[in-house]
Amino acid sequence: MAVPTPERLSLLLGLAAVMLVSLPRYLMDGQQSRLTLLGIALVVVSGVALAQWRLLAAEARGRLPVLLRRLVVCLVVGVLVTAGWQLLAAGWRGWALLVSHGATAGLLLHALGLWWKPFDER
Repeated sequence: MAVPTPERLSLLLGLAAVMLVSLPRYLMDGQQSRLTLLGIALVVVSGVALAQWRLLAAEARGRLPVLLRRLVVCLVVGVLVTAGWQLLAAGWRGWALLVSHGATAGLLLHALGLWWKPFDER
């Protein structure tokens, strides 16, 4: 098992958030098998995140609030950018698709931001 870090935990929580906001999309489309698989994956990711939290050192837990604020900002920016893209290029396709795709874009922004972070700040 990899060493738990607050960055890894923030990515797991972001992944759980993306899965959670994607549930209405599949529920509204009546895609029960995808909804079931997504629900199972959400439970597994949440369990791994909980295990990572329990293994996280106390001083590393102190860095987590900053990362979670950054994650929320990235998720909001992702939704706004996706809304702009949908309105300009693709046309309005509904709020469920917007939130699902926007949250995914936000999680990618967060992950790239963690990757671009200088190593001396880790």
